Amino acid sequence: MDDLSNKKIVLIVTGSIAAYKSAVLVRLLIKAGAEVQVIMTQASTEFISQLTLSTLSKKPAFLDMMDHGQWNSHVDFGLWADAILIAPATANTIAKMANGIADNLALCVYLSAKCPVIVAPAMDLDMWMHHATQKNIKTLKQYQNSIIPVGLGDLASGLSGEGRMAEPEEIITFLQEFFSKKKTDLAGKQVLITAGPTYEPIDPVRFIGNHSSGKMGLELAKECKRRGAEVHLVIGPNHLDIPEGISIRHVVSAAEMEKNVLDLKEKADILIFSAAVADYTPSATENKKIKKKENNWQLNLTKTNDIAAKVGAEKKEGQILVGFALETDHEIENAFSKLNNKNLDFIVLNSLNDEGAGFTFDTNKISILHRQNNKIEHFKLKSKSQVATDIIDRISELLEKAG
Repeated sequence: MDDLSNKKIVLIVTGSIAAYKSAVLVRLLIKAGAEVQVIMTQASTEFISQLTLSTLSKKPAFLDMMDHGQWNSHVDFGLWADAILIAPATANTIAKMANGIADNLALCVYLSAKCPVIVAPAMDLDMWMHHATQKNIKTLKQYQNSIIPVGLGDLASGLSGEGRMAEPEEIITFLQEFFSKKKTDLAGKQVLITAGPTYEPIDPVRFIGNHSSGKMGLELAKECKRRGAEVHLVIGPNHLDIPEGISIRHVVSAAEMEKNVLDLKEKADILIFSAAVADYTPSATENKKIKKKENNWQLNLTKTNDIAAKVGAEKKEGQILVGFALETDHEIENAFSKLNNKNLDFIVLNSLNDEGAGFTFDTNKISILHRQNNKIEHFKLKSKSQVATDIIDRISELLEKAG
């Protein structure tokens, strides 16, 4: 049975040259077993007709609130759908979505949606890379919309680069994977995730820290929550918008993170150590700001406890432990060493040598090193939300094998 069997999909088509692909997309959705209701913007009709999409979907393709001689309730469309797919999504439509503008039927349906919304952007390279568009994409992600990555290649302007709408076959695969998880494979599981940096105080105004943003840990927490788990997030200093439904413990130092993890670890079925915990902390913290006096100043540091190693040494039967390793050299060798020393089931390797990966980025490029058979999986550069899906998929596989 196809993963889209009996799924109700509202397909919103906006005014991009990529709208011509909508005909293929509708056919593939129908073939996969979905029921499709097309809604078009006026601009999209310059590229593909209502008649074409109505014929292929076997339903009237709607443009306006009053269309085909009837009143078309945007609320009803939003309630009917199992998912809303916006493909292609132009820069203009994305901007309106991010700012709550509802000046056509399509946008009214989007704002009324009670179901997941999946967006397939399509635009020229410069429009895609513009700070305003990237800000709007980030906003849509914060609203819990799923973004299908743009393709790389020749564009209608004659330029070559990012901005192409994903091919219809890729969109179908994305939808199938989205629905196949059923959001229940982690139901009943307790997940403990560490995220973000730690700040080790020197005095009341100074600290030792790192550039970790906590984004990867948050995406892992959101993915686990989507798939039915009860999620506990122990997170260091951050500027993230953390959605409701995730149990949060805010910490600052490595010692605070360790204490909270040890408090929670016994009940956890799955523990994911994605935080960038400081390896060293000042041996003493001054109560007052240290004044600048000498040309040279020595700061004594003490090694912090390795939280993952401590939990790994006391690992309970059936618990799954996942670690992270950020390396700059001898990446595989160092990651395997951490995998074994900390008694992890697998470790996620980041290399600072990979462009677009590591701290602060919204993207990441990982390798997963497994304890079993020393298997190594390499992944391409993806959004951190997609990376989170890959990681949790591997955890789900371990759960299935454990039976």
